[in-house]
Amino acid sequence: MGIRRGVRRSQTLRLAGRVVLITGGSRGLGLAIAQECARQGAYLAICARQAEPLELARQRLAEMGADVLAVPCDVGEQEQVERLVEQVIARFGRIDMLINNAGIIIVGPQQTMTTQDYVDAMQSMFWGTLYPTLAVLPFMRAQKSGHIVMITSIGGKVSVPHLLPYSSAKFATLGFSEGLHTELAREGIRVTSVVPGLMRTGSHLNAFVKGQHRKEYAWFGFLGTFPLSSTSAASAARQIVRAACQGKAELIITPQAQLLARLHGLCPGFTIHLLSLVNRLLPSASPTEVQRQTGQASRTGMSTWLTMPGESAAQRYNQLANRESE
Repeated sequence: MGIRRGVRRSQTLRLAGRVVLITGGSRGLGLAIAQECARQGAYLAICARQAEPLELARQRLAEMGADVLAVPCDVGEQEQVERLVEQVIARFGRIDMLINNAGIIIVGPQQTMTTQDYVDAMQSMFWGTLYPTLAVLPFMRAQKSGHIVMITSIGGKVSVPHLLPYSSAKFATLGFSEGLHTELAREGIRVTSVVPGLMRTGSHLNAFVKGQHRKEYAWFGFLGTFPLSSTSAASAARQIVRAACQGKAELIITPQAQLLARLHGLCPGFTIHLLSLVNRLLPSASPTEVQRQTGQASRTGMSTWLTMPGESAAQRYNQLANRESE
């Protein structure tokens, strides 16, 4: 055991002086991960679609003493991603770790989801993971080293009601991540699949909600911010960075997510039946209620009270800068 621990320690990447590229790094979990990397002395490159929250994030990280490159980029567009990676290489000369974090959340019953909702989810969370990965791989192969981190979700192992586009994209991303790990291991490139449960990142404010959007926002925001059902973004970021540096194949965050993943692995029929019962408790909607609303636009006095633990997280992790989710 002592020998094994010593070998693991010797193989752990030290982030001081290393270059870390984080997609969706302007707020939420991405910003929390960037802050953790900054604390460990990494050079940082962050990207997001919106310039205003990106610049605010850059300023916050620079105040911590980090050397930060912030590049506006839609990771669902391959040409933009390739230009992003070229800029990172031009600035820092290498990329030691890629953390694929960008994504969107669309909450609502199946009958309110349009084809475009699925397209947008896949564009952001599958293609938006594939394109950065393909762009950095030639450089990592030339270095004969590298760490790639895929932020997936428990929704990529168990399809949760009222999150069908999100779960579909996360299932695809997790499959890509696990397969990539098996193929790149012999090249010295490590791939870590991160499977978070609910986290207090303030992302409920920038989620898109459909159907009875105020009710959808209330249940989603409550579960995502209640301390007994979620973990803090700072704790999740520490776990993610540690697992990435160790090159772990998989990290499941929160005991609830670990329990659900194991239960579904052992008894998939049971969990599907259980979730179908849960679905009966969620708000219904007509097929005509297809318009997206943001969480911020769906708040009521009651839902604001229910999501109170997440309000401070929203301030801390830059969720109030604009209305789109990354």
